[in-house]
Amino acid sequence: LLLSFQVPQNVPRLEIEKARVRPLNSAGSTWRSLTSNSPISQRWASQSSSGKPSPSGPRIKLRTRLLVTCLFGGALFGSWLYVHSEKEKRRRLQRLEQLRKVAVGQGDFSLVDHKGEPRTKEDFLGQWVLMYFGFTHCPDICPDELTKMSSVVRLLDKDKALAAVQPVFVTVDPERDDIKAMTRYVADFHPRLIGLTGSPEKVKEAAKAYRVYYSAGPRDEDEDYIVDHTVLIYLLNPDGLFVDYYNRSKSDKEIAESIKRHMKTHVAS
Repeated sequence: LLLSFQVPQNVPRLEIEKARVRPLNSAGSTWRSLTSNSPISQRWASQSSSGKPSPSGPRIKLRTRLLVTCLFGGALFGSWLYVHSEKEKRRRLQRLEQLRKVAVGQGDFSLVDHKGEPRTKEDFLGQWVLMYFGFTHCPDICPDELTKMSSVVRLLDKDKALAAVQPVFVTVDPERDDIKAMTRYVADFHPRLIGLTGSPEKVKEAAKAYRVYYSAGPRDEDEDYIVDHTVLIYLLNPDGLFVDYYNRSKSDKEIAESIKRHMKTHVAS
């Protein structure tokens, strides 16, 4: 283009220089205007100005999806917790109604404690009670179970947030286990342990209320005998309802953990 360009004789040299430059500048401007509108140049300009790559469309969409998913998941989890809580509440109320219908421990009893004070079931309302039926002349099982029961109470006493559990020992051998014998016997276990005794008829009524079997064996030449009886530790809630029992296979730690769970889910009537 420049080679074919003919400059008139009367044009000043300065105008010649302008004429030579103008076409180039015009072409450069056209190129810049064309390229500046392209997506590549815009992205390059954005990267050049900030020094960092700008978030791409797919990345923004992914973050939005994650946020929506988290919000939806949180709402769903909250709904599940509410439904689960309501279900557990209904289950506990149903359990409470069932316990009221169970024959174990429904009747009252009228006995005497190891200090000679009359005791009825009403005296223990408002407390969690561990109750064991046995006799003072028992050679091994009763001492073992009362020792375990005392250990359970001590384990629970370590947690100050829990209500104190009252241990109770009811004799099934009223003929030999009078007040003095019970006083000597309970002293070997937990200091809060209460021993209950009474007439054969009253003891029989108490045992029947908790479905405890007992039967005195044959006497030897020294008039000594063994009493065969049910070996269970009963748990009563503050409403006086039987809620659980523990046999010899349960350890003190297992029983303590079970009682904690019962305390946590207890619904007062």
